[in-house]
Amino acid sequence: MHNRIVVVNSTPIIALSVINQLHLFKNLYGKIIIPKAVQDEVMAKEDSITRLALEEAEAWIITKTVTNIAAKKFFKVQLHEGEVEVMLLGKELEADLLVIDDYIAWEYAKYLDFKITGTLGVILRAKGNGIIKEVKPLVLDLIDHGIYISDKLYKDILKMG
Repeated sequence: MHNRIVVVNSTPIIALSVINQLHLFKNLYGKIIIPKAVQDEVMAKEDSITRLALEEAEAWIITKTVTNIAAKKFFKVQLHEGEVEVMLLGKELEADLLVIDDYIAWEYAKYLDFKITGTLGVILRAKGNGIIKEVKPLVLDLIDHGIYISDKLYKDILKMG
C-alpha cells in the first residue's frame, strides 16, 4: 500500500486533523501528495489545528505544483481551485487514488476514471487494516467538530465499520 500515488484534497486533511487522526494517511499510504492550492488553503489560517498538523507532517505530505495550468479553466465553474488541482495533479502523476469529499468533485473524478475515496473511506480502511479499533467514535468526533455527515451516510458507515 505504501507505494501508491495518493492525491488528497483539503477537506479530508482538515477533517482528520481536527480529530487528531491525520496520521491515518501515513499509516495507510506512507506518504500523500497535495497540490499547491490545497496547501495554500490549509495554511491560510495561522492558528489552525490543521496548519499545525500539516507542518508536523511535512516529511510525508508532499506538495506538488500542477504543470497544466491551462487546463484549470475547464473546471473552475463548479469546483474550487484545490479540487481542480487534485484532479489535474492526479492525471499528471497517474495517481492510484484521489481522496475527495465534495460530491461534485467526486462526480468529476469518477468521470475522469479515478479511483476515489473520502474521509470516511479512509477511516473504514484504517479499521479494516487494524490501525483503529472502532469507526463510530471517529465519525462522532467529526460530527462534533462540524463536519457534515448525513443520517443515511452515518448509518451506512456504521454498518460497514
